[in-house]
Amino acid sequence: MERIDRVSAAAHRIRHHALNMGEVQGQGYVGQALGAADILATVYSDQLRFRADDPAWEGRDRFLLSTGHYAIGHYAALAEAGIVPVEELESYGSDDSRLPMSGMSTYTPGMEISGGSLGHGLAIAVGMALGLRQQGSTARVFNFLSDGELDEGSTWEAAMGAHHHQLGMLTAMVDINALQADGKTDTVLRTEPVTEKWEAFGWYTQRVDGNDVGALLAAFDNAAAQAAAVGRPSVILCDTKVGRGVPLLEEREKAHFMRIEEHEWQLCREQLSAGFNGKAER
Repeated sequence: MERIDRVSAAAHRIRHHALNMGEVQGQGYVGQALGAADILATVYSDQLRFRADDPAWEGRDRFLLSTGHYAIGHYAALAEAGIVPVEELESYGSDDSRLPMSGMSTYTPGMEISGGSLGHGLAIAVGMALGLRQQGSTARVFNFLSDGELDEGSTWEAAMGAHHHQLGMLTAMVDINALQADGKTDTVLRTEPVTEKWEAFGWYTQRVDGNDVGALLAAFDNAAAQAAAVGRPSVILCDTKVGRGVPLLEEREKAHFMRIEEHEWQLCREQLSAGFNGKAER
């Protein structure tokens, strides 16, 4: 329970940071950040090996954000981890900020790759995991990607390559929020049954509620137990809800890129706090 409470509290703070950053621009990919907060909190506060004061430490585990537009959530996680100062989040998306709206490795400490052109993150992760193994490193590689990226052939080529090279230190997590820029994921391109597909590609596959911290911790623990220099790569399929924790945003019809009115931001924060405090009291 201590781990669950600690990670849940981190996820709550990540959501608050995301709302505060979103308010700076008045719009953005806030819904994805809220939905993925539990995943990011699990990775950064419980699984990832890093040094906050030395983001380029050679011995670190690598976290690759394939979905560059999720950067708002990633920055919140980096702040929670102490890699980016919390005060700097106020500069999100501003001119000369180290926190652009789409993730860029040349700007932000702890951002391993530049994202935005979707479908490439897993291929980069495969190459990185292979290179680290050849160097004799024990570092693990974590790749965050979205269900929309499963539309891309390059993702599945990378999945084949990871199994072929037996990259047992590679763990992918797929945010399955059932929504992408052009609409609901199953109407753009039906990718189910996703679990069976990953299993057929030779990956150790788990599917969990991506907003259930206990389930996430168990899944990541299982993946860690499977990790080996040579072995099956792991994937955790995470079913999430866009806008999780803020009822006002959970029900938005156009939720991929949200415009939130000026008077709504404080209401969002109040709903988030009320939901979290209600859970804590139960």
